[in-house]
Order: sequence, then C-alpha cells, then structure tokens
Amino acid sequence: MALRLADNPDHDDGGTVHSLVRGGNGDGQAMTGMRVVLAEDDVLLREGLASLLERSGFQVVGQAGDASQLLALVRERVPELAVVDIRMPPTHTIEGLEAAQVIRTESPQTAILVLSAHVEAEHAMALLASGRGIGYLLKRRVTEVEEFIDTLQRVARGGSVVDPALVAELVTARRRHDPLAVLSAREREVLSLMAEGRSNAGIARRLWVTEGTVEKHVRSILAKLELPETDDDHRRVLAVVRFLQAH
Repeated sequence: MALRLADNPDHDDGGTVHSLVRGGNGDGQAMTGMRVVLAEDDVLLREGLASLLERSGFQVVGQAGDASQLLALVRERVPELAVVDIRMPPTHTIEGLEAAQVIRTESPQTAILVLSAHVEAEHAMALLASGRGIGYLLKRRVTEVEEFIDTLQRVARGGSVVDPALVAELVTARRRHDPLAVLSAREREVLSLMAEGRSNAGIARRLWVTEGTVEKHVRSILAKLELPETDDDHRRVLAVVRFLQAH
C-alpha cells in the first residue's frame, strides 16, 4: 500500500498542514514545468532526485552541493520550489536549514521542502512556523515516489507538509517538558483556581469539597512541583507561575 498525504482538519490556517498516512495513490498530477532548485551534497542522491523530478514533469533549473551555491542559484533563477538537505558542507550540521531560512526571508514566494536523514525537531520548528509553502520530510520517504511527488506539489501550492516522525517527536517532547504532567486532573483543577487568585476556602466552595481536602491537594501540588521550601504563600505564587508558563 502506497503512502499519500491526507489533510488534517485541525490545522487549517489557509495553508493546510498535512501528515503522512497509509492510503491509496497520489491524488494530483505533476505541476508541469515547475522550476525547482535542488541542494544536496551527495551527488548520487542529488542526480537521482533531479532525474525523478524531470521525469515527473518538473523543471530542475539548478543543483547545489552546499548552502552558498544554493543561495546563489535561488537569487539568480528565482525558482518556485527549493528542495534542500538540512545537513550540508562544511560542518554537516544545519547549513541547509539556515540557507532555507534565508530563502524564506529573501524570496518568500519560493516554496521550500527540507529533507533530513534524522528528525531535527528543535531546528525545524522556526522554519515550519514561518508561513505557507513549507515542508519537512525524512529522506526515507523519497523512496515512496508517488507520495514524494505529491508532497512537492502540495508544498508548491502553498501547503505545509510535516513528516509524522517529526510530529511524534514534538508531541513526545511536549509531554516530557510539561511541568504539570505530574499532577492529577483534580490537582490541575485546583491549581487553575489558585491561578485565579482564589483562597483555599474559595476553591473548596467552587469544587464542592471541604477546605481540608483542598489543603491536601495544595500540599500535594507543591510537593510534586518540587518547589523550594519557603513560606506557603510564596510557594503558591511559584506554583501559579508554573501553571501560567505551561499555558
């Protein structure tokens, strides 16, 4: 079963975000003659991509082996789409991603698809948040030809395409760094009422529980959040700050 891109109705801000799911064949024809620049330091992979795109109706107007060549080509030929490897010479870290950010600033009409051998969640987010016509795909997806061509078309039309591996990494990271993850649902509710400035008595009235029960929840919240041992009023303020930072 081939891979294709499916719309995610929860992320539609004018440039629909898509995630990869199992499905049927690609749903669009190649955008004939679209001008594309490729940036990949692996010559064999770059030539293979160029051949694939040409056979699929795209016009490859330039190939680059490093970020400097990529920027020069984009400035000279103003392509409709740039396909960029994240890691390129000289350090093979994030040169391609940095170049993509320059392209987004200098040539916002150029759609960008970044390719990576690994999930680069931290560095990819700034680019993905920069607007429409942006995509992030792991290189292993390229072997699914129909899906890959479909991805290029969607990005070029102004959509945003995010590899599901990146989505999973972001969800995991959020859970891992959520300072309130240790709290129970009731403790979160109590903390939210604390953030509204309510006293223990006020929280008790709101939740229809005893004030003693609220005090137990508050002590548990302060302990679970590992707040420093100071006076209780100050610890309540620190707990509220944690709550606000998490939202």
